[in-house]
Amino acid sequence: MYAIIKISGKQYRVAKGDIIDVDLQDAQDGAKVEFNDVLFFNNGSASKIGLPLVSGCLVIGEILEEVAGPKITSVKYKRSHNQWRKFGHRQRYTRVKILEIQSKEKEGKESGKGRH
Repeated sequence: MYAIIKISGKQYRVAKGDIIDVDLQDAQDGAKVEFNDVLFFNNGSASKIGLPLVSGCLVIGEILEEVAGPKITSVKYKRSHNQWRKFGHRQRYTRVKILEIQSKEKEGKESGKGRH
């Protein structure tokens, strides 16, 4: 069983037990978060495609920690003036563990067909 969810304008394919890094969220470590923006849901036998969201589906996760991404450095250089400037950036992420994917409707009710 897996779902495709939207968090902060980005899409993630998640299943139960997955650990993902998402953009920084305003929540404490150990807090439970709910992601309502489910775009696609598959339970193994049937699929639900959202138009734009799947109604009755919910993904529950737990905030593990705040982590830092890789260090990105760059240099600006002006050869005619013999000047250069080095700068860097390190993005902060929130690490989330997916606890469960809930579907309120009966599973298998809808077929795996998309819209035509």
